[in-house]
Amino acid sequence: MKKSAILPYFFVVMLTSSCAQNSDKGINLPKQADFTAELVVSGIQNPWGMVFLPNGRILITEKSGKLLQYSNGRTTEVANVPQVYLRGQGGFLDIELHPNHDENGWLYLSYVSSNGNGKGGNTAIMRAKLSKNSLTEKELLYKAAPNTTKGQHFGSRLEFDNDGFLYFSVGDRGNRDVNPQDITKDGGKIYRINDDGSIPKDNPFLTSTGAKTAVYSYGHRNPQGLAKHPETGALWEHEHGPRGGDEINIVQKGKNYGWPLITYGINYSGTKITDETARSGMEQPIYQWTPSIAPSGMTFVTSDKYPNWKGNLLVGSLAFQYLERMIIENNKITYREKLLDGMGRVRNVRQAPDGFIYVGIEGKGIFRLVPK
Repeated sequence: MKKSAILPYFFVVMLTSSCAQNSDKGINLPKQADFTAELVVSGIQNPWGMVFLPNGRILITEKSGKLLQYSNGRTTEVANVPQVYLRGQGGFLDIELHPNHDENGWLYLSYVSSNGNGKGGNTAIMRAKLSKNSLTEKELLYKAAPNTTKGQHFGSRLEFDNDGFLYFSVGDRGNRDVNPQDITKDGGKIYRINDDGSIPKDNPFLTSTGAKTAVYSYGHRNPQGLAKHPETGALWEHEHGPRGGDEINIVQKGKNYGWPLITYGINYSGTKITDETARSGMEQPIYQWTPSIAPSGMTFVTSDKYPNWKGNLLVGSLAFQYLERMIIENNKITYREKLLDGMGRVRNVRQAPDGFIYVGIEGKGIFRLVPK
């Protein structure tokens, strides 16, 4: 197994408070690294999602359209994967295991599909099983509509809650003035479905005229992080803002998270999107990054292998190429630390059943964080 170079220090940011108005500023406090980053799976261009199977196997989605299986030092390509529409930020995206995967074998996949009306594609959710090295029993559970040739804001993370409901995200698809605030349209939403794709009977918009009944919350921009809090069971998400205003939110049933009517960000050109950062009836983020870090992937640390990190939140940064560790107190971010600074665009981070943290870095592969 190859080892990466040990990082010489961490970059630490101490926060005096953690209200939504905080920006990404602070004091640099160098600190000696106390782990090594070991390269486990190499040769992957964009490791968008990963899950862990028995006997040390890892399934990894490659954005270009491949599903890879790592086992005993070898990486093979899984056959019979769904056909992926590859464009811009879209392709083969996330993967998740059913909570009872050991008994039923179900895998859940998010990807961009061209099926349906119109040119282009949109986010789709599928479940399937893995037999030897091929997908079987494939079932399409949800397909966002309509298709579009726009190449941005597909979402699309997957996460199960403690009650066995599957949540997934679909970004606003670059149509911010239409999709996020309209529950009759896909895009800019967090969705909740049963494990077979049916709609839970207590979904918030089940009886709303014309609504997309799978919608659980709305007013999101481009969520690329979903994680279940290990103690409360609440669903946390982060999403890309425009220029500034990346957010961390706790997802609540039927709530409106404001995009684009309220935001801490501005247009990429530097012009204002809105003068409002808050409005009655719209949720505030528990934290926002300005400037944007372009967050992707998130996980809570519960492992005894990192005793000083237990209960912390880990988030990848695409824009600034690091892994961020955040200490949470009463749902407030009180301390932030840069890990793996400069190693590359961190696409995903997961805690495996063996207790180790695994990090997917674009153009390099999957690394395991091993405490000294």
